[in-house]
Amino acid sequence: MAIRIGEEPLVALANYASIPASFLVERRFVVRPLEGGLAGLNMAIEPVEPPYLKDYDLPVGEGPADWADRWDLSNWGVISAFDGDTRVAGAAIAWNTSQIDMLGGRKDIAALWDIRVHPGHRRRGLGSRLFAHATEWTRARGCVQFKVETQNVNVPACHFYARQGCTLAAINPFAYPDLPSEVQFIWVLRL
Repeated sequence: MAIRIGEEPLVALANYASIPASFLVERRFVVRPLEGGLAGLNMAIEPVEPPYLKDYDLPVGEGPADWADRWDLSNWGVISAFDGDTRVAGAAIAWNTSQIDMLGGRKDIAALWDIRVHPGHRRRGLGSRLFAHATEWTRARGCVQFKVETQNVNVPACHFYARQGCTLAAINPFAYPDLPSEVQFIWVLRL
């Protein structure tokens, strides 16, 4: 059956949350400042022992069903993919939302807030198709940049964003006080 992708109303977030947002962390990028950062950074991939499961929805208040309690979603977009009647993937885009620091109060920047593909449908190009739809959604609102946040422990996502044409624009090793071993990566796609 052909995969159908399209925009949905925000009320779909409750069902959107049924798609797992977890993955096995087996490798991570290690970021080492050279000369205290004055000579740049060195990045290398190293194995994680033992591997562990990271679930973006696990921390209380982080899942899609909780987003409306934390942010004004009135300008957000939800794009979902269906295999027949089964929801298999989705992307959420934040735009024109003053509470989202990554947007810097600008209306010409959007952020890929979330992208997820059901484990049984991964590695089939759905992520790229969702990203393309999300990019078009963003362009239609006059945006000049599309930002994405991920972490050094999500090596597959980093490679994915690079393949989509994004550039690694910021590295913040102090972004997650509760997760000191994780480093924030901000990717930017110029539109």
